Amino acid sequence: MDVYSDVRNLVAYGDGTILAVMANWLFSISALAALLPAGWAGLTPRARPDGAFWGTLALALVGPALWVGMQLSDSWRTGLSTALWLIIVASLSLFIALALANRHAWRLTPLLIGYLVVLGVLAVIWQRAPERPLLGTAPAAWVQVHILVSVVAYGLLTLGAVAGLGVFLQERALKAKRPSRLTRLLPSVADGEKLCLDLLVASEIVLAVGVLSGMGTNYYEVGSFLRIDHKTVLSVATFAVIGVLIVAHYRHGVRGRQASRMVLFAYLLLTLAYPGVKFVTDVLMGS
Repeated sequence: MDVYSDVRNLVAYGDGTILAVMANWLFSISALAALLPAGWAGLTPRARPDGAFWGTLALALVGPALWVGMQLSDSWRTGLSTALWLIIVASLSLFIALALANRHAWRLTPLLIGYLVVLGVLAVIWQRAPERPLLGTAPAAWVQVHILVSVVAYGLLTLGAVAGLGVFLQERALKAKRPSRLTRLLPSVADGEKLCLDLLVASEIVLAVGVLSGMGTNYYEVGSFLRIDHKTVLSVATFAVIGVLIVAHYRHGVRGRQASRMVLFAYLLLTLAYPGVKFVTDVLMGS
């Protein structure tokens, strides 16, 4: 039996025992610690996309990915902590691909890693929160595709929100004529706006697929395409806000801090729809 299986069995054995709890805390804190070198590398005055930089990003991805793999190795878990770690893994995977494709994207590293560290801390805090079982009669493969698409959409919008925040900070620093150490590292306003718009378009497309796959899942289970609940309403509202922002940009030239505020608002809506709902059901109602 390989080392991975041994570790997985150690965590699974005697669930609820002191040994399992200590192992869970150790692995989750290790996954969180794996994020820190990338944040430090992105904040150094001489930060550049060299080998050391890519090495820290790889470490930041591998740590949480291994922890997620251990948690999902036996069955799908629906808890808030697992959802947060999935968001971290998806966001980092997409960011690495984006940074390889766009020469300015790597400059968003300090903002992104800082945000993901916050998510990681919350995931560690609530890793023992009760979980609700995955209910429904839809085919398992269909549900898994829907979940995967939803996580990718959230990851893309996370990057879009980070790019929008970067534009907001840059414009504010330029207006005040007080550039900070952070804003000197971020992409320029023009580069940040282009990144943000491209990510919004991509997230809108993937979110549309997620909404449609969710409608298909709902129809299979209850015979209706739409279920009027918080998650559905907030997801559709997010889709609408992003669509309005994209149209406003191309038709009316909406950009800068005004556009950034709309991006962050859309991200807030999707956050309330996905981890927000899990927080209410697993932490507030489950406690």
